[in-house]
Amino acid sequence: MRSAITTHVLDTARGVPAAGVPVRLSRIDPQDSVLAEAITDDDGRVADLGPDQVPAGTYQLRFDTAAYYAATGQECFFPEVTVTFAISEQRHHHVPLLLSPFAYSTYRGS
Repeated sequence: MRSAITTHVLDTARGVPAAGVPVRLSRIDPQDSVLAEAITDDDGRVADLGPDQVPAGTYQLRFDTAAYYAATGQECFFPEVTVTFAISEQRHHHVPLLLSPFAYSTYRGS
């Protein structure tokens, strides 16, 4: 069974997957419900992040980049990255994160 929401973190400055990044998935609602917490694997992925289906709504991925940069001995400007996104349909949603110490980008993956 695959999670409805997955992520993949790449360290573009080093040209490697970002292993060991703590990630938290939350649904943004009156209670800001935390759905899952995980750590990226050796390939920088979190495939098992929360339920296999999620209702329409607004969700947030929080990446603890400070922990990753400390573990890899790098300086960082953004100690955390938060990506907020809206889900309107039942399907798999993949949200990759590309990191460097002084920049990041994300997109709707497949």
